[in-house]
Amino acid sequence: MRELLEKEAEFRNKKGELSYENPDPLLVAKRFEDEKIALICALFAYGNAGQIVKFLEGLDFSLLLLDEEKILKSVKNYYRFQKPLDVANLFITIKRAGSLEEIFLSGYRKQKSVLEGLKALIKRFREVNPYSSAGYDFLIGKEPTLRLKGESPYKRWNMFFRWMVRKDSLDMGLWQGVDRADLIVPLDTHTFNVSRKLGLLDRKRYDLYAAVLLTQKLKEFDLKDPVKYDFAIYRLGQQKKI
Repeated sequence: MRELLEKEAEFRNKKGELSYENPDPLLVAKRFEDEKIALICALFAYGNAGQIVKFLEGLDFSLLLLDEEKILKSVKNYYRFQKPLDVANLFITIKRAGSLEEIFLSGYRKQKSVLEGLKALIKRFREVNPYSSAGYDFLIGKEPTLRLKGESPYKRWNMFFRWMVRKDSLDMGLWQGVDRADLIVPLDTHTFNVSRKLGLLDRKRYDLYAAVLLTQKLKEFDLKDPVKYDFAIYRLGQQKKI
């Protein structure tokens, strides 16, 4: 199994893996190499990959440099059940927040916990912008309780952390001071189903505990960088190879 995953991860680790033929939100995020733009790309990463990329390409990320009134007036984009006001407020929240890396590290450094870093970010977002709606709240999510079982896998957030911490032909590695070994697999339905079929995961419930269990299993193959297998496992499911 380790040989299979190593081979697949190596095969996927190339620039040509991100294309319109094989769409992924990282295709858009990598054009900017910016943590705030990357987070916007990650938080909208649900649904059909082609539609995600199409939506992201229609966003004007330069709005992050403008005042908030212009953001509210300029954003006309909507995605699934996120209305233009939800999209505009996401821009405003991220603009107000400050350095995402510094906020994350303030939580992470306590126990080298990615979940504590996530908690710090969501808490900060709620502090700087009280806006709330079903579409917006879905994007941001709730602060993790750290109970793991029955909790959201935080797939989009963990994918963002993978982009920021790891550095290879796919991931951007913009952040410093975070150990790759502490990352959690961004568990989506493709990764979940493929992992179960490959015998990497026997938990039937799709939750944060399943993501942690899969990460622990992958550490048997690479203790220092278990999440390097994530994109390969995801592609195997997305492309219906497994």
